[in-house]
Amino acid sequence: MLSGKSASQKVKVWTVTVDGPAAAGKSTVARLLSNRLGFALLDSGALYRGLALHLVRNKVARDSGAIPQELLESLDLRPEPGIGSMKLFLGSEDVTEIIRDESIGEAASRFSALREVRSAVLDLQRRIGSQWNLVAEGRDMGTVVFPDAPIKCFLTADPEERAKRRHLELADRGDASKLRQVRSHMRQRDMRDRSRTTAPLVEARDAVVIDTTGMSPEEVVDRMVLLINELRTDPS
Repeated sequence: MLSGKSASQKVKVWTVTVDGPAAAGKSTVARLLSNRLGFALLDSGALYRGLALHLVRNKVARDSGAIPQELLESLDLRPEPGIGSMKLFLGSEDVTEIIRDESIGEAASRFSALREVRSAVLDLQRRIGSQWNLVAEGRDMGTVVFPDAPIKCFLTADPEERAKRRHLELADRGDASKLRQVRSHMRQRDMRDRSRTTAPLVEARDAVVIDTTGMSPEEVVDRMVLLINELRTDPS
């Protein structure tokens, strides 16, 4: 089993990227894989949600074509990656749970299409990646943030199953959104993520694509661990 080491210990830092669209299972899988490997977890979506919360609180419209530079410069976003989880602070405030509100997720999806927003988060992500063995979960981890990661996985699933998964997830949080609403929002988000000019959602050329339709998170993790072990034992 690989162990989590910090860069200060002068060892090679490993990064495993887990990309994919909403409700493909990547958040759950990344958390389980982080626990299995003993790696820190980087939830990149949480970073964008934290930034979106900052912008919303400062009255920036979701359809804004540009973000005031002073708001990006005043952003005090502090992630605390851990094994199997990541806490997020906005200033001194723990916003780990607040950012899970669906309205913040929708705002994050819109703001994240902007080049200046992605640039503001990119350096932070890479600094984290230089310090810990990492399971990095998001939409452009393997293509933009960590293009040299030795293991890249792209999770996908049937759109209808993804919509049902997200509907159940929201219901567990007390959100009464109808399945048809969830399905419509997901289609719109997929279109935004794949069509944006900056860091679009796309499979890295060397990523292993895993269709999680009908698979349990544990089955997906088992497959990924096999892949990692094969790489570690490959003499080439």
